[in-house]
Amino acid sequence: MAGAKETPRQKLISLMYLVFITMLALNVSKEVLDGFGQMFVKLKSANQRVDSGNQIYYQKIATNASEKEGKWIGHDRTATEIKRVSNEFYDKISEIKNQITAKQREKDPDLKEYAQMDKGEELDLIFFDASGLSEEGKAFVEMIKQYRGTVIQVFGSQYPQYIDLVEERFFTGDQNNNIQNKDGQDQSWLSYNFEGFPLVSSLAKLTMMQNDIRLTESDVLATLLGQELERESGVTESNYITLLKTEKGAYYQGETFDGSVILGRKGGAQNPNSVELELDGIKLEESDYELIPGGIKLNVMAGNPGDHVLKGNLVFLNEGVESKIPVDQSFAVISKPNSAVISADKMNVVYRGVENPMTISIPGIPDSKVNASAPGLKKSRGSKYVMIPGMGREVSISASGVLPDGQRVSTNTKFRIKDIPAPQGTVRKQTGNITIPKSSLEIASIGAVLEDFDFDITLETVSFKFKVPGQPTITVRGDKLNAQAKSALRRARAGESVQIFDIKVQNPKNPNYKFKKISPVICEIVN
Repeated sequence: MAGAKETPRQKLISLMYLVFITMLALNVSKEVLDGFGQMFVKLKSANQRVDSGNQIYYQKIATNASEKEGKWIGHDRTATEIKRVSNEFYDKISEIKNQITAKQREKDPDLKEYAQMDKGEELDLIFFDASGLSEEGKAFVEMIKQYRGTVIQVFGSQYPQYIDLVEERFFTGDQNNNIQNKDGQDQSWLSYNFEGFPLVSSLAKLTMMQNDIRLTESDVLATLLGQELERESGVTESNYITLLKTEKGAYYQGETFDGSVILGRKGGAQNPNSVELELDGIKLEESDYELIPGGIKLNVMAGNPGDHVLKGNLVFLNEGVESKIPVDQSFAVISKPNSAVISADKMNVVYRGVENPMTISIPGIPDSKVNASAPGLKKSRGSKYVMIPGMGREVSISASGVLPDGQRVSTNTKFRIKDIPAPQGTVRKQTGNITIPKSSLEIASIGAVLEDFDFDITLETVSFKFKVPGQPTITVRGDKLNAQAKSALRRARAGESVQIFDIKVQNPKNPNYKFKKISPVICEIVN
């Protein structure tokens, strides 16, 4: 009996769900949901094919019982009973599947929108309640046990070599229907397999259980027809596992997940006799891998971000004859994130008159193969660009590139163009209304600053106007008082306010840019 120990099949299912939850945490859920959806569809198709074959077997046994009688009457009785309990169990699972997909079918009649099947409340409401397992959940587990028991009683009593196979396929935990979870704690078998999982994964699991039913029927019928299963050499759950093979290491959102579920030998496979492999053109040393049945387990650093290629051969010796199994695989390495990406909506802004630094890249495409264009956009290096916008209120930046699979990616993003804010006039780097002695004002530098501006721009003073009460306005070139302005200042009395206004400045890096009107500085003379 299986007891409380996890079966290989259960371990596989657990691993599949662990991978599923991990991928959800990494924000790559759509591709994984699509993968389970593809499994769900393929299992449904497989069930139909197996069922068609089973019907032919049932008819053959019934015909033999009618025409030959003898042992075939007993075989027909066994087949009829297996068919009855199998259909009851199969139909019950179909009823549950119809119940949990009723809402989804209202908007998705063909159940093809797998990315929308990321919640599992409908099944949880059927199988679980506040106390744990609901009455229907307990009844479902009891149906599995009854089916297993009936098959063993009707079929296993005649062919005991299949008892372990049937118990493994319909394993429900220990005597209390519990199973140890990854934390080593007891958990109900039903909760371990279904509670809290997305709808599409539960559909795949329930369909897999229906597949087990049809395969069990097939095993029974084939045996009754004299075609004994060779478990050691044939395809059975005890010596094979399923593997997920993908054409590439990562998928983009919106792509079709084209992974294949294939069989892999679990036990009895031969270790390679030697290895001839290169990773990115560098030969693997013996310390880089471990020989395991049917292949090798790599132990190498993942390497730098990008695609890495594993090529060569696994060498096997069969009765002195050397066989080389070619290897041509690749895997992708991505940079480990060390920060979050936070952006403010509607804040795509570039400023006129300055060099706006920009980063433009497309995930999965080298920077050298990304093309970006816009009026005033210049590439500096790698993914770094500089934008110097011209006239108008907005500029559109387009970026494009070709993914490894040949698909072209193109993005068009609009940025608002804003002028540099109006500078504030300064005297000795002070703004607004200030008090200052005449002697200090005579030698003070007149300028302007951009307060709280994101760009560090050094402004050069071109000219300004100087006004002492009761005297004519004087225009001064440069950033300090000239002789005429100093003479007027000496005639100012203490307490009077001298105005410095109409300050003209320029950005040395872009002298043609015209700044907005600069605020004046009012200087109160203190002596």
